Amino acid sequence: MDPTPAPAERSPAELLATPVQFVRGVGPQRAEPLQRLGLLTARDLLFYFPRDYQDLTDLTNVKDLEPDKLVRLRGTVAEVDSRVTNAGRFMLGVLVKAGAGFVRCMWFDQRWLREKFSVGQDVLVTGKVRLKSLIWELVHPQVTWLDTADDEPGSAAQMLPVYGLTEGLTQGAMRRMMRLTLDAFVDLLDEVFPAEHLAEHNLWPIATALRHLHFPDNREQLAQARRRFVYQELLILQLGLAVQRYRRRQASSAPVIDVTGKIDARIRRLFPFELTAGQQSAILEIAADLRQPVPMNRLLQGDVGSGKTIVAVYAMLAAIAAGYQAVIMAPTEILARQHAATLGKILSHSQVRWGCLTGGSSTSERQELLAGLAAGTTHAVIGTHAVLQQDVQFAKLGLVVIDEQHKFGVRQRASLKQAGANPHYLVMTATPIPRSLALTLFGDLDVTTIRDAPPGRQPIHTYLAADEQRERWWEFVRKKLTEGRQAYVIAPLVDSPADAEATDAAEDADRPEGDSPKQIASAEAVFEALCHGPLEAFRVGLIHGRMSSSDKEAAMAAFRDGRTQVLVSTSVIEVGVDVPNATLMTIESAQRFGLSQLHQLRGRVSRGLHPGYCCLFTDEPSPEAQRRLEALSESTDGFALAEADFQIRGPGDLLGTRQHGLPPLRIADLVSDRAELEEARQAAQAMVSADPGLSDPAVSKIRRMLLHRYGRVMDLGDVG
Repeated sequence: MDPTPAPAERSPAELLATPVQFVRGVGPQRAEPLQRLGLLTARDLLFYFPRDYQDLTDLTNVKDLEPDKLVRLRGTVAEVDSRVTNAGRFMLGVLVKAGAGFVRCMWFDQRWLREKFSVGQDVLVTGKVRLKSLIWELVHPQVTWLDTADDEPGSAAQMLPVYGLTEGLTQGAMRRMMRLTLDAFVDLLDEVFPAEHLAEHNLWPIATALRHLHFPDNREQLAQARRRFVYQELLILQLGLAVQRYRRRQASSAPVIDVTGKIDARIRRLFPFELTAGQQSAILEIAADLRQPVPMNRLLQGDVGSGKTIVAVYAMLAAIAAGYQAVIMAPTEILARQHAATLGKILSHSQVRWGCLTGGSSTSERQELLAGLAAGTTHAVIGTHAVLQQDVQFAKLGLVVIDEQHKFGVRQRASLKQAGANPHYLVMTATPIPRSLALTLFGDLDVTTIRDAPPGRQPIHTYLAADEQRERWWEFVRKKLTEGRQAYVIAPLVDSPADAEATDAAEDADRPEGDSPKQIASAEAVFEALCHGPLEAFRVGLIHGRMSSSDKEAAMAAFRDGRTQVLVSTSVIEVGVDVPNATLMTIESAQRFGLSQLHQLRGRVSRGLHPGYCCLFTDEPSPEAQRRLEALSESTDGFALAEADFQIRGPGDLLGTRQHGLPPLRIADLVSDRAELEEARQAAQAMVSADPGLSDPAVSKIRRMLLHRYGRVMDLGDVG
């Protein structure tokens, strides 16, 4: 009898952790490029989802070809021939064996294609077919190299996965490795969902879904397989948000701020105008939150000019009336000082003591303000990031308001929130947020939306102009300036295009990528050109993010007071700037701005008694940029434009989502997967409502996945 004990059997988890180089079909040579892709184990390979698919389910048979019909043919390269015709043109001919017949593909004057073809390649060609000399021809067809050389022999897959690659890997090799990995490891995966949950939500088990996600037979199968992982990813995210929301509501008590009828009347008397229906509704929702002993966590969104600031001021005054302090933080000094000016007018006959704290505040101003906040004799402060510094201490902070909250990172918002003992928390944005994005990035917030604009707001006319229309536009601008109006001229860069990368980050946050620097207008160049060109007869000012605080304030004051008639600027005036007499806006290199940013800029005009005019000049915009500009010229509805921007650009670049701190979604698409998002949100809320700690053994695997994915970034370490 052999006394040597048998080796312990490896668990499924240990097997799934097998290094890729020991996975059948990989080996040391292919392990290195896989590791560059972050694929270290068998489990990593299983969950390396295809980025696309080559759909071979709708192909044409050679025997069914008809002249001038658009066809898709799959075949093998049988012959490659190239020559120069008698007319001096380069001609490439590729004979493709497609099933039982042949087709010839022809290209002219495209020498670079010759190196792309070799006999034996598997290709997909699409184009209009013609019959010439008893053989079917396609002239300049689209061609896709199917890269099936390393696929399993005889593979007849109709949906070929396309993976992200790196040097040393081919699609065929990836497909072969993935097939072998699925065969060996997929059945070892643990199913996280109880059987009842799978049935209730029409989800495939994980092994079935994973097989068909990598190698579906048709589009319907792919959709069902993908649904499993989209729902799973969104459910885990929504569970994290639901747990956060529950824990916040169970947190230690917040100040109870009761907005009585007497306090409400005192606050309203300070406003020299009637509130809109949207403002009234928002105030009711916020007042109801303030009365609760749990911290308010509300997002207030509204279009440009909808009056969000007044609602925030109402909430601040309610907190102050109850004996607490309030703070409002803005992303730029210009916006902070604009809020200070608004508050100053409203409180001109009030006993409320307040101050403004920015990087440009003098030492004496800062010391006096800090002393008042610490002692409780200063009731409110408006500021920038300066209010986050450690020496800013509040005696009794009751309300935090953050304007344009997406301009701040998560840690910055959190540090301000912790400045007092569980203050109420109100964030505002003038960039309307598509519902699916709001449910994802701000799923732990209650949302209030103001949809109406203050009465009497004048229309804005938007024009998308070509270069040859410049003189006509400047003639119109000169006419309006002579009538007494004022104008903005916006450029995306501060100075020469060579310094593009040095542009202030705050002014570049919403800008699309991919434009050639040589095409970009700069504020300083535009300023010089206007002063010595079409607007030389008028007083022109300049403002941008690199100027000192005092210079920026002086430039804004001169424009606000009418001492300058034209203000050349970068997007530093994007939000908060309110000069009612400014009715004209020219945006140079408009293709460099995002749609929501363009809408914000446009919102600086038509804030008074006169209609506004906005003209967009572009330099060879990309198709995506052209869609943005056309959408802006056709609509002034910020909510409709936010949805359009979401459709055009997707969620990745909107609202500074990179700052939010959440890991990127791996498979879900917030544009196309809204139904799954709503379903996952409802399921998550129901689960947390029934079992706040997710302590039921039936959901233990879901809880473990939640902690692995979001435990650190959402601070969920004690869930369960």
